[in-house]
Amino acid sequence: MMGTLARPLDALSLFLFRLALIGAVAAVLVMVFSAGWQVIARYALNAPPIWTEELARRAMVWAGMLGASCAFRAQADPVLFPKARDVTGAAGNALVLVRLVGVILFSAPVIWFSLFDGRMNIARGFLGRSAMRQAEMLDVPMIWFTVAVPLAFVIIIIHALSETATRLSGQMPVSPLKSEG
Repeated sequence: MMGTLARPLDALSLFLFRLALIGAVAAVLVMVFSAGWQVIARYALNAPPIWTEELARRAMVWAGMLGASCAFRAQADPVLFPKARDVTGAAGNALVLVRLVGVILFSAPVIWFSLFDGRMNIARGFLGRSAMRQAEMLDVPMIWFTVAVPLAFVIIIIHALSETATRLSGQMPVSPLKSEG
């Protein structure tokens, strides 16, 4: 059963990796061009726009969160015991389950409190509060920026579930860094 679940889950994880990578690169480009325009406008035109700094900061959040999910999938994230990923057999299966539990224990509260506050009020969760606020210089609701946090953690959980299912089925996840063809 784990084998039939592993490949589609790994394909979903790989698709989300590629999508997040495109998003992270786009966010970095927005950040660089926004900051670049601010420098040009300040020193060459002597008229810096008020929105560029905030746009660069918000793009940095998206780049960081999506980039973190990509690093997790590519196994380029910081880990305490990097050689634990190389262990196979029953011990390797146990370690991949421990990693999954650790990821869920870390990610679940972030996702939960992004949706709800301590009293289960969805309007007072992180996203609910963000939906009611406007960015200072950009006329955009803050939720468009803050949704990057729970989204990245959901993607990380999917990556962890994919790695776990694939490893428990005796296979290795498809490397997202290998070119196709």
